[in-house]
This record gives sequence, structure tokens and C-alpha cells, in this order.
Amino acid sequence: MGKAGEQHTAAHGTERHLQELQEQLPIANARKQLISLVKAHQTLVLVGETGSGKSTQLPQYLYKAGLAEGKSIAVTQPRRVAATAIARRVAQEMGVQLGAEVGYAVRFDDRSSTATRIKYMTDGMLVREALIDPRLSRYKVVVLDEAHERTLPTEILFGLMKQIQEQRKGGLKLIVMSATLDAAKFAHFFDGAKVIYLQGRQYPVEMLYVSEPVDSYLDAALRTVVQIHVDEPSGDILVFLTGQDEIETLQRLIPERSLQLDDAESHGKMLVVPIYAALQPEQQANVFKPTPPGMRKVILATNIAETSITVPGVRYVVDPGFVKARSYNARLGSDSLQVVPISKAQARQRSGRAGREAPGKAFRLYTEAAYLGLQAASAPEIQRVSLASLALQLKQLGVADVRAFPFMDPPPPTALARALELLLALGALDQRGALSQPLGAQLVRLPLEPVFGKVLLSGAAMSCSEEALSVVSMASTDPVFLSSRNKQEVSTEMRKQFMSPLGDHITLLNVLTSYMKVTKSERGRWCEERLLNARSLRKALEIRGQLREHLLSLKVALKSCGDDLEPLRRAILSGLFMHAAILLPDNTYKVIASGQIVSIHPSSVLSGHKPRCIVFDELLRTTRNYVRNVTVVEPAWLPEIAPIFFQNKGSMVGRGH
Repeated sequence: MGKAGEQHTAAHGTERHLQELQEQLPIANARKQLISLVKAHQTLVLVGETGSGKSTQLPQYLYKAGLAEGKSIAVTQPRRVAATAIARRVAQEMGVQLGAEVGYAVRFDDRSSTATRIKYMTDGMLVREALIDPRLSRYKVVVLDEAHERTLPTEILFGLMKQIQEQRKGGLKLIVMSATLDAAKFAHFFDGAKVIYLQGRQYPVEMLYVSEPVDSYLDAALRTVVQIHVDEPSGDILVFLTGQDEIETLQRLIPERSLQLDDAESHGKMLVVPIYAALQPEQQANVFKPTPPGMRKVILATNIAETSITVPGVRYVVDPGFVKARSYNARLGSDSLQVVPISKAQARQRSGRAGREAPGKAFRLYTEAAYLGLQAASAPEIQRVSLASLALQLKQLGVADVRAFPFMDPPPPTALARALELLLALGALDQRGALSQPLGAQLVRLPLEPVFGKVLLSGAAMSCSEEALSVVSMASTDPVFLSSRNKQEVSTEMRKQFMSPLGDHITLLNVLTSYMKVTKSERGRWCEERLLNARSLRKALEIRGQLREHLLSLKVALKSCGDDLEPLRRAILSGLFMHAAILLPDNTYKVIASGQIVSIHPSSVLSGHKPRCIVFDELLRTTRNYVRNVTVVEPAWLPEIAPIFFQNKGSMVGRGH
């Protein structure tokens, strides 16, 4: 048989295998019933266990049953990893090219076309589409998946879909899907919508708690993985961690520890695979590949593996009981990422991952008493993040009084007031509280937080848009300086060639500018030699290209300020003025807007320096309040650049304390 014939047979075999898997999913039995229910009702609330097949199969059923009526089906996901992974899977199952009938759209990455009929996207992307087309006229069916995550864009979509359905008088079907959901609350919000429960296949899972609280959950997780590998029969292990740093630490330590085992050979090898949002799609795909014979796969995941994606083969779950969550303090106007205990609902989701294909075990690295003391469910994001983006988007959607928008759970009044105050100070709203022209209308079109959008637009006004593009792109990607314990000195030495006494944003600008001068074929080696994260720089360049297109579509002039970086620092301040801080006699800084006392993070190029006035873009709470991504600014610029905000604080700025 020729090569083409072999490939055809292999493809046919894969297709047949996928078809068999599809038919085994719990949702397959309910196919006819689901199609007739969607036909009969405008809104459905579908509660289905994780792994029941609802995210991949339901959109295909609806499409094949002709329910899209020549239009498209939108399926939202809270996370980009899930949107891209599920779209790839569905395209494969339908035997079509990704980006043709099946596609996806996430921030800074769009694989869809006019031919796309099933479009997976992050919830934020559907909100963006609604800003341009308020009736979402290209869609016949909208599926809001993982609705229990209650992200900020999903909250907007709940209220928005309600309004659009009224306008389109039966022309738009809505399906709200979730693994765990307060179904009654959702049904009530959507005016008595029909609720359907879809059974998953769930085998019994044995819960194992620790008898005493653990000192370090990372150490405990490492010990538990090794213990499972030695004592338990075959089956993969899923470990929940709070972020990339912890995942990379265990990725290094597990293989080291397994080599120290007595008779390591007889236990077989462990294959350690990570999954988190910043990972390249091809590396994320490794998680779904079958475990090689004679090996045990150890999956190190963030809470993305709780409900957003299903990894086959897992029999054991290791749950330290923590998650990294964004929290916003409206009084201080500060956003921070903190590691916090999970909720009971999350703990149940995690343990359930062990019982998908056979009986399993969940190793909870906390006591049973600690589990009983957990919150029942996590607070919706709308109650714990900055609402500036939300308020801006609602204004663009024509909502004059943001407080009157139909929220499922209203946001805290102080957080909303703070958001409107920030938008007013940024110049995005006029004195009547409407979107300002052209600034507010331009800001809402940029796929960025309003503060970074302002940095870009001010960069254009101050003739340094090329530099502003680079700074914002670098702030929107993952860290570019690789730090490893054994190469600390080399890493510091390498960083020196890019370091600027003006701070981190300018240092990052220097890195990207140098990177852009290197030929494509040499970039990988160039990054390796300088201990720079090639993936982050590639991403920054992609983001820069897309933001550049956005600026061109807004008819914004693209200019460079060359070596005079004062306009760029002024542009950075014009967006981040809420994070301006003044040096105190004890070498800490006081944030002018909130009165918070902060210190420059040790990783900053300004660590150990004492500029009189700084502006930063990230606050990190550990043993103290640290600020990262810092730029030196002049105190005299503050009242010039944000007059609405600093006219009352002039005396403090002038005295420099």
C-alpha cells in the first residue's frame, strides 16, 4: 500500500476510534431528548457532571440537527486553554480543519472565519462581539458553558442575553451549562427557564484526609505522589497546584525523588506533564496523550483541570486545598493575586476527577475539620475584582445607569463607584457619565484593561506609540527573564545588558527592541544564550502586532520617540497614575491614591535604588506589600497628567512624602 493509502487508513482508524468514544459518553443517550428540548424552549439550564461530554457533543448535535439555521453557534468558556483545546477536539471529531466549520477566538489569537459554524471562545470575546453587534445577529444559538465559574464577562453575558432575547423575539436560543450550579437561581434569573440534569458516569472515590495540618503543602504533595506511585495500583495522578512556579518546582523535584526510591526500577517510571494557561497549545496537548505502557502519568495542573478540561486515565487526585484568586480592595483601589483556600464545591469537583473511569482515591492534604470549615462556594468574580472594564463595556452597550443593569448578583456599590471614578479620571467618561469621544470610545475597542489602553492612546498622543506598544505587549505576556536557582549569577549578569535606570517597563522595552532586531531563525538561540523566555517574547511580539492593527483601525498615528524616553514615561503614568507612589524617609513608598505602604520587589531593576516617585502595574502581597514592573516618574508630572485625580492631593505630591 502506498504512503497516501496508509495515511488514509490511519486517519480512518482514528476517526472510528473517536466515534466509538463519542458514543460511550453519557450525553450520547440523551441526544434526541436534548435536541427536542432545545427546539421547544428559548432558554435551557443544563447541569451535567464534568466529563459527561456536554462541552464537545451538544454543539455538534445542535449543528447537525440544523438548529443553527445557516447562522453560527457560539460556545463560551471562562478560560482560553479550554476554548482552544475543546475546539481542536471538536474539529478532529468532525473531521474538519480547525478554523473552518469549527474555530475558536481567544484574546490575541483567532482561529475562526466566515465559514465557522461552531465557534468556541472565551466569554470576554463574546462580550467584545456584542460591543460591535449588540444583537449578536450572526448567532442562532449561544451556549454559556462552565457558568458556575461566574467570571466577570459571564456576568455581563447573563444580563445581556436576557435583553437580546427580548429584542430578537424568539430568534436566539440560550443554553446555560455547568458542572455544578445553583440551578434554581439560574432558572429564576432567566424567568423560569427549563432545567435539565444530565447524569455523568461517576465511580466511587475514597476520600483520604491528613490527621494533622501540613507545614508545606508542596512538600506534602511531593511525598503523596511518590507514596501513591509506590503503594497504589496503576492509574494516573492529577495534582492541583496554584500556579506555574509551583508546577515547575514539582516538575523538577518528582523525577529527582523517584530516582532515590529503593528498587526504583521495579516501580516503573513517572511521566510528569504540566497544564496551565500560559503553556503553549502543543505542550498542553501532551496531557491528553495516552500514557505510554509501563509508565504512570503525573499531571500537575492549576484549577483549570477542575471543570474546564477532562483528562482521561486519572485514578488518583492530590488536592492541597488552595487556589490562586484575584482579589480587589475597592477602598485601596488595589488588585492582588493571593493564594486562598478553595470552597467545598471546588473540593468536590477536584475529588470527582478520580472517579471518571474507575473507582479512585482523593488525597486531601488538609484535615476533615478543615474541609467542613470551607466556604460552600466561591464568591462570584464580580464581587472580588476591579470593575473598570465591566463599567466601560456596559457604557458602550448603552447602559446609562450601570447599577440598574440586570446582574444576577449585584456588585459591591463601593467597587462600582471606584470603577466609575477611575474611568472619569482616565478621561474615558465625560461629566455626564457617558463614554467620552473619542477617548472612551477608543478605549472600549482595545482588548486591554482601560489603564493599559490609556497608556497606548497617550503614547500615540505623545508621539511614542511604537514604544508604548512594546511596553504594553511585554506587560501582557508572561515573565521574560528566566530565573533558576543554579544560574542566578549568570541570569543577573545577562539582565544587565538590558537594564535601564528608569525602571522595569523601559528594561522590558529594551529586551523586545533587541529581540525584534534578531532574524527569526536566530531568535531561539539568542534567547537561550541570554536566559530569556523565548515563548513569552514570541507571544509579546504577536500581541504587539495585534494591538498595532487595533491602533491603525482607530486611525491612530504610529510614531517613535527615539532615545528621548520622557514622553513614554509620561504615557505610562497617564494610565497607571492610581499606582503612583512617593518615597518615605524609611525607604518604603506610599501609594498616593490609597495611602498604602509598599516596597519595590527584589526582582525589580530598581530594587535597592531610591527614586523619589514611581509608578507600578502590579501589587503582590506576601510577607509585605511589594510592587512589580516599576517606572521612575517626576512628582511634578502628576497634577499635569491626571489633574482630576491629583488636584486634591497636590500638597502631598509637592512635598514628596
